[in-house]
Amino acid sequence: MSKLTEPTLGKYDPKNTPHVGGNMWQGGTGGYNTAGLGGVGGPFRLDAGHDVHQIHEGAKNQVPEDYKRKAREINRREYQKRLRDIDMSEHDAETYETFKEKIKKQVTHMKSIIDSLEAREQERQWVKHQTSGDLDDAKLIEGLTGEKGIYRRRMEQPPEPGAIQTKPKRLRLVFDVSGSMYRFNGHDKRLQKSMEAALMVMEALEGKQDKIKYDIVGHSGDGPEMVFTTPDAPPTNEKQKYDVAKKMFLQSQFCYSGDFTLEALQLAISKVSKETDVDERFVIVVSDANLDRYGIKPHHLAKRLEADPKVHAFVILVGSLGAQADKLVKALPAGKAFYASDTAQLPHIIQNIFASTLIK
Repeated sequence: MSKLTEPTLGKYDPKNTPHVGGNMWQGGTGGYNTAGLGGVGGPFRLDAGHDVHQIHEGAKNQVPEDYKRKAREINRREYQKRLRDIDMSEHDAETYETFKEKIKKQVTHMKSIIDSLEAREQERQWVKHQTSGDLDDAKLIEGLTGEKGIYRRRMEQPPEPGAIQTKPKRLRLVFDVSGSMYRFNGHDKRLQKSMEAALMVMEALEGKQDKIKYDIVGHSGDGPEMVFTTPDAPPTNEKQKYDVAKKMFLQSQFCYSGDFTLEALQLAISKVSKETDVDERFVIVVSDANLDRYGIKPHHLAKRLEADPKVHAFVILVGSLGAQADKLVKALPAGKAFYASDTAQLPHIIQNIFASTLIK
């Protein structure tokens, strides 16, 4: 650790020359002290578009606690500054239009799916011709002749096919905004595609609160729930929607290391399950497949996916180290997990979940 001095942002290189090692430039790789990727002691992640030279994990474990504390102070200060700076500039508007153009077809498709939703909530109705329950006044004569099915009972019955949906579906989208999403975004665009998926949902569900009541949260090393939107006040204009995407990006860039996938899934299911006056409840967790590193096994995930029969829970994996994601999907309950081997598939998979599950 002799190369460690003080954590710092690092100097900006106007030529964006690749810097490997050292402790002077920001955006370098495999270095010390400065903001970058793959190094030791930097206060936050900063991708300058170069190949990453990962320093061994053992070196990171040797960083003194006093140094880590100073790095965290810089991290939180810069993170809060970036959040305050969020505003929709002319450049942001152009970027947002680029995002919208990429997801235009998916948004149109998803809107048509939402418009065709049917009611699925079980309703309590009187069911006649029962052998026990309340005596059916209309069956008094049959009772005198010895018929047994003269009772009626209040039972939950599914609505008739084509029934009009009178209550909204409840959907919580939980996005992985951990450090690995930012770290590997240059490799397979997993964070970018997650942002596109979030924008697709916000665009498609605008004005559809009577059909689907939704919110978007994130999970990262900072914890299991970063609130990006709320169910009762979803984004209604381009600036608000783009703010969500930018906050997802910043959270992934500045968050601490760690994984809260299981906790995020459990918390989302618990909260959605308690909500009333909704037709059906859905939780979709979007995470990368970097779970082995944190000791998360398939049976841990499977247990939580099927924890509550009132909530339909799914997980979408983006990115993979080798065959890790494929193995995880095969080990999970059928139809509960998906792998986007090409992260461009992510919006399409979310559409398929709506199409195959929400529609009878």
